[in-house]
Amino acid sequence: MAETKYFKFAGRMVIVGFGSIGQGVLPLFLRHIDMAPSQITIVTAEERGHDEARALGITFLVAPLTRDNYRSVLTPLIGNGDVLVNVSVDVSSLALIEFCFAQGALYIDTCIEPWPGGYTDPSLSPSARSNYALRESALELRKKFPVAPTAILTHGANPGLVSHFVKQALLNVARDTGVAADVPVDRAGWAALASRLGIKVIHIAERDTQVSTQAKRVGEFVNTWSIDGFFSEGSQPAELGWGSHEKHFPADGARHDFGGRAAIYLNRPGASTRVRSWTPLEGSYLGYLITHGESISIADYFTVGAGDDVSYRPTVHYAYHPCDGAVLSLHELAGKNWNLQDEKRLIMDDIASGGIDELGVLLMGNPKGVYWYGSRLTVDEARRLVPYNNATSLQVTAPVLAGVVWALRNPRRGIIEPDEIDFRPVLDICLPYLGEMAGVWGDWTPLHDRGRLFAEDLDRSDPWQFKNIRVV
Repeated sequence: MAETKYFKFAGRMVIVGFGSIGQGVLPLFLRHIDMAPSQITIVTAEERGHDEARALGITFLVAPLTRDNYRSVLTPLIGNGDVLVNVSVDVSSLALIEFCFAQGALYIDTCIEPWPGGYTDPSLSPSARSNYALRESALELRKKFPVAPTAILTHGANPGLVSHFVKQALLNVARDTGVAADVPVDRAGWAALASRLGIKVIHIAERDTQVSTQAKRVGEFVNTWSIDGFFSEGSQPAELGWGSHEKHFPADGARHDFGGRAAIYLNRPGASTRVRSWTPLEGSYLGYLITHGESISIADYFTVGAGDDVSYRPTVHYAYHPCDGAVLSLHELAGKNWNLQDEKRLIMDDIASGGIDELGVLLMGNPKGVYWYGSRLTVDEARRLVPYNNATSLQVTAPVLAGVVWALRNPRRGIIEPDEIDFRPVLDICLPYLGEMAGVWGDWTPLHDRGRLFAEDLDRSDPWQFKNIRVV
């Protein structure tokens, strides 16, 4: 891999959190940003990764950040023109953004995190502990800080990279169907293109086939990326951008009474909500409707109209089939009434050869069929490309790198979401690390082979109703 230097950086960088993503992105920073290891400090809650950081010459500070100490810990480390990369859990993104603005520093995260308990506090309503609410709170900071250093929200794989995939996929669909389309230059242009192409539903459709050489044990949660992160988001209510074509509001669904109202939620955890989807390699599958920020931001970005006067909006949500060990872990977790297992194992070095993470966006509604565009990355290629990565982590760490480079090149953009960033320079940086990029048409619909064994309550007049996609 050519060690292209995308930016010469003279400031300091602080990485908050050093789990799988922090460890995986560090070699990319050193490879592609012209900076010395001495410019980087890791602030984390545990010793994990200390040896790897030491081997690279990085300062490593074990100091769990809390409401009471985050300013005192970070103030000596972050100043004007520096960068804070937040890849932690249980550290408030909003608190760190405001801190960075006060210090004149740039900021990026991979999801909008609350302080501990914010995802699962039973005293909060499902609406209040949703990603929708977290996003609205972050966007509200724009009013308080109309001019500020760049703070990029949610720029990992998903949320993040998939927003750029959607734009490329729309251009590919237009090309393949003979629809003349220049590259849109603004939000209205992108929404108009999606509407003109008839896109009713967008899935972030992911199938992870990586498998550990060591089987999951009883009482253990295993996963190919952050277990605490997956548990937290899986315990939140299932959330989805709610399309203008939808005719059947879910019986357990609810609308938010604040904000832009591009999304709804279900009164059940995402880790127990299944949906039908499709990827080219896997074919049809059942995935989990895990809440993610992109389900809300993409639906919002591609809305034509506002408030109650919306003429077009796609339904958008995650359809995630994690590695098989994680599926077993979720099944056990649900059986324990959502009390996390005592043992947690991140599978990384013990992943067997041949596993793949097929991550992309599935666009549905165009008369030609469904169109999937995304990354097919094997664990073997990920290991060859960047140390301390598997296929899942590298699909996250590459866009973290791209987001930091974009922020350094555009340092005064304030709070910004992936959907608002030019997709081309981001993809240019990421593509060398994403394995095979594929754009594939299919004839799948969620009605295929339905009702063959048992009668089902379906809307056969429109395959793309959420009623048909959801597993009940």
